[in-house]
Amino acid sequence: MYSVSTEMANQAIELLKGKKAKDIRLMDIHEISTIADYFVVATGSSTTQVQAMSDELDEKMELAGYKMHHKEGFRNGRWILMDYGHIIIHLFHDEERKFYNLERLWVDAKTTLVDNQ
Repeated sequence: MYSVSTEMANQAIELLKGKKAKDIRLMDIHEISTIADYFVVATGSSTTQVQAMSDELDEKMELAGYKMHHKEGFRNGRWILMDYGHIIIHLFHDEERKFYNLERLWVDAKTTLVDNQ
C-alpha cells in the first residue's frame, strides 16, 4: 500500500506545482502515525489561490481514481484539509501556515522540500 500512497502524493505535488503553490513539503509519517502515510503541505498567497488548489486537486485526483474521504475548511480558504486516506493534504494561506507550523508539530516526520521549478 505504501507505493500507492507514494503515487498519490506525487500526483498531488505535481498538481500543486501547476497551481503555483509555494513551499510544498512532503512529510513521510508512516513510521510515526497510523492516520496516513504522508502529509502533503503547501501554501497559497490568497484564499482564492488556496481554494483553486483545492478545486484542482478535487477534480484531477478523482480523474486519477483517488477517492477523497473528507474535506474541511474550503469556505474560509485559510486552511483546507483534504483526506485521501493514505495521504492528507494541507493547503494553507501564508499566515495560517506560519501560525500552525505543522513541520514543528511533526518534527519526527521525514520531510522533503519539493522544488517548485
